Amino acid sequence: MARTLVITGAAGGIGRALVPLLEGDRLLLIDRAASGIADLAGESGAVHVAGSPLSAAECAEALGAVDGPIDGFVHLAGTFEPDPALGETPEIWTRTIQNNLENAYNFVTALIPRLPEGGMGRIVLISSLAFRRGGPSHTAYSAAKGGLVGMTRSLARRLGERATVNALAPGIIETPMPADLIRERGSALLAENPLGRFGQPHEVATVIRFLLSEDASYINGQTINVDGGVSMP
Repeated sequence: MARTLVITGAAGGIGRALVPLLEGDRLLLIDRAASGIADLAGESGAVHVAGSPLSAAECAEALGAVDGPIDGFVHLAGTFEPDPALGETPEIWTRTIQNNLENAYNFVTALIPRLPEGGMGRIVLISSLAFRRGGPSHTAYSAAKGGLVGMTRSLARRLGERATVNALAPGIIETPMPADLIRERGSALLAENPLGRFGQPHEVATVIRFLLSEDASYINGQTINVDGGVSMP
């Protein structure tokens, strides 16, 4: 039976790898208009919302693009902005928290009334290796991604009878988002990775697909590393 699944940030590298893996499900794809979301939705037969919902009302309106219960929610939306000057650029902190953490909170707030009655929904939030290790030039981003892990654990307890809630903490994945970081520090980052390479989008997408499935029915409140072993003790 087809499920209704929502993917934010769907036109990014990981989202584009994930959408084909969910063929047969009813998809709502959300991303900025400039991301090419309309073309992606057209190719996959999905419903789409072009924009960057932030407030709870905006998030509820975006979810309203599909009717009925929402069985699964994947929050890929986010920004990756360096803040080397810290206190000299408070606007970076504000943007980063809004675009990586506040929008996730508001989307889940809007999602809860739409979870299936008498069933178990699936919520997957995307944290980062930056939460595990701390990005030296991305303090606001590291804090936001850590906040998503705390939110995951809280929601896993709060929604235990209605949904499983898990997070992923990807390492450096070869998508446009970390391209500048790879150019600047690629050799040093590879030297820390036991596999000696960066991850590919499909290697994250397949783990998300698993967490959305019935095979993950007893996994809850976890943050799963997808980083090639960089963060192991």
